[in-house]
Amino acid sequence: MSRKNKVTVFKIIMIVVVLAIIIGAIVYLWPIFRNISRPEGQIEFKQKIEDLGFLGLIMLFGLQFAQIFLIIIPGEPIEVLAGMCYGTVGGTLFITISACIITTIIFFAVRALGRKFVYSFCKEESVKKIENSKLFQNPKKMEWIMLILFLIPGTPKDLLVYIAGLLPIKPLNFILISTFARFPSVISSTIAGENLLSGNLKMSIISYVVTFIIVGIAIFIVNKLDKSKTTEEAINFFIDDKSKEKSTK
Repeated sequence: MSRKNKVTVFKIIMIVVVLAIIIGAIVYLWPIFRNISRPEGQIEFKQKIEDLGFLGLIMLFGLQFAQIFLIIIPGEPIEVLAGMCYGTVGGTLFITISACIITTIIFFAVRALGRKFVYSFCKEESVKKIENSKLFQNPKKMEWIMLILFLIPGTPKDLLVYIAGLLPIKPLNFILISTFARFPSVISSTIAGENLLSGNLKMSIISYVVTFIIVGIAIFIVNKLDKSKTTEEAINFFIDDKSKEKSTK
C-alpha cells in the first residue's frame, strides 16, 4: 500500500473513531443536556463526567486530537466543554497539555514524512502560499511571527501546526510557542464553560470580551514597538488571504 493510500485509510479510521466518540457522548449525555439550564441538570452533568473518570479524559482528548489533527472542527467548543467538565484550572491544564502532545506528534510527523503528508490534510494551495511567502522564510523572524499568529483569535492555528514542520523553525521553540500562545483563547473558553455550567451566561460573555480586548491591546503595543513591521505583515497576510477567499465565493 502506497504512503498516500495509508494516509487516506488513516484519515477514514480517525473520522470514524471521532464520529463514534461524538455519537456515544451525545447518546450518553443527551438526557442531561436537555436539563443543563437548570441547577439540578448542571449538577447531574458534572456528576456524569466525574463518573466516567479516566474514560472522560480519553474521550475529550480524542475530540481535541481530531480537532487539531484533522482540522475538521473549531477548537473553542472543546475548550468550553473542558471548562464545563473540569473547571477553569483543570480544563485549561488539560487543553494545554493535550495541545502540546498533539502538536509535537504532528510536527515530527511532518519532519519525517514531508510535504505529501501535509497535503493529505491541508489544502496544497494554502500550504504553498505560506511556505513560499518571504514572511515565513526568515528564521530570525519565524518564531516572532508564530507567536503573534497563535495569539490572534481566528488565525488558522491547526494549519500552522502542519506547515511549521516545513519551515526553518526550531522544534522545541515552536512547540512551546504553539502551546502557550493559545492560553488567552483557552482560558477564556474554559472560564465560559465553567460559568455556562453554573448558568452564568453573562460571565461567559464577559470572559471572551475581556480576552479579546487584552489580546488586541497587546498586539497594538507590540506592533507599535516593532520597527521592522513584522507583526503588521503577519496580520495583513492572513487578513488579505481571507478577503480573497470571500471575494472568490
